[in-house]
Amino acid sequence: MLNVVALMGRLVADPELRHTPQGVSVTTFTIAVDRSFVRQGEQRQADFIDIVCWRSSAEFVCKYFQKGSLIAVNGSIQTRTYQDKNGNNRKAFEIVADNVHFAGSKSGGNTGSGAGSYAPRQEAPREAAQEAPTYSAGSNEDFAVIDDGEDLPF
Repeated sequence: MLNVVALMGRLVADPELRHTPQGVSVTTFTIAVDRSFVRQGEQRQADFIDIVCWRSSAEFVCKYFQKGSLIAVNGSIQTRTYQDKNGNNRKAFEIVADNVHFAGSKSGGNTGSGAGSYAPRQEAPREAAQEAPTYSAGSNEDFAVIDDGEDLPF
């Protein structure tokens, strides 16, 4: 069987470190993951996915990530059933993280700022964007002939 998940998204709230009665560190948090497609005339939708981290991963997330931080998670899907306060049976889906990674740059916006506000990804204004380099088509005269009769230098 195969149960593998890889996600990248932004935390929707600050993670909080908790401990089980046995002293094991655990945190649960939700990330907003943009969908890969956009219907014409609509805004991009996001899915809000619950993540669970245990032990040192939980401590790592709580120490270095806050609301709005970009995070990459890989792990597996876990389901559980419970009864809500009205006695209805419910099923919960969550990702149990095996590894978590920084996904944003150090100087990029929310990571490490401590501001605590969720800021969606913004595109740079067109006039501020760098122009793509142009390359000439080139010709055969641009290349040197290599004499393969000699020994290689390595």
